[in-house]
Formats: sequence, structure tokens, C-alpha cells
Amino acid sequence: MPAPNSMNTAKGRNFQNKATELLSAYYGVKFKTESPKMIGSPPKEHKFDLVSEDDKYIGECKNYSWTETGNVPSAKMAFLNEAVFYLQHLTGDCKRFIAMRYDVHEKRRESFAEYYFRTNRHLLNGVYIIEIDLSDSNIKEIGR
Repeated sequence: MPAPNSMNTAKGRNFQNKATELLSAYYGVKFKTESPKMIGSPPKEHKFDLVSEDDKYIGECKNYSWTETGNVPSAKMAFLNEAVFYLQHLTGDCKRFIAMRYDVHEKRRESFAEYYFRTNRHLLNGVYIIEIDLSDSNIKEIGR
């Protein structure tokens, strides 16, 4: 039986593949996965989860959810902030985004992506959130 972390990696990869497919149709461009871009000063390579072939859209994918009890997963919030940090260091005129899986909990009035945007919008600085509902392939842009 696979280790729990390897199962999380597979779930993340499956979400990334679905996001690639849906966002390609949504934006009308093909996306490359794990595509390296130079960021920072001095420049250093970082592989972004999704990069459109025309470099107009660059994003990270996060297959995150509320905890089982509906609490905020604080470590996942930190990884989202890290993804924003990397996206903010891109140069050029591109649309920077984080694609997040739609997740709701009965204890909450908003999705996890909506919660993240509401509580961290002051840090996003041009990065927007794309919420992807895997049950119906719906895409919702938040903060754009």
C-alpha cells in the first residue's frame, strides 16, 4: 500500500492534470506543466505548475481543502502564501494565478478558495485565485 504522502502527491497531480485541461479550454491556450521560469534577483529557476504556451498565464495548482472538522489548515495556508510569493517575482506582462479545488464544509459559509482570498487579499498584489469545481468542471475567477 502506498504511503499517505505519495497518495497526496497523486491527488495533486490528478488535480493539476484536470486544471490543465479545463484552463486550456477556458482561456483558449495550451498549458505546459512544470515549466521553468527565472525569478528574483539574482535570477533563479522555479518550475511553475502551469504556464500557457504564449506565457500569458502562469499559475500554481493547489488541491487543498478544509480540515475534516472545518478548521483552517494553517500549513496549507503557508504553502499558498509561498506560491503567491513565487508568482509575484515573475517579470513581464502575464496573468498570475493560483488554481484551487472547490471545497466547502458544512461548518463554513464560503469555499476554501473564497476564504483564502478574503483573508489574504492584501498580500496577493495582482495574483488572482481560480476555483475549479471538479464535480461540474466549473471555473470561477476570484479577485480578478
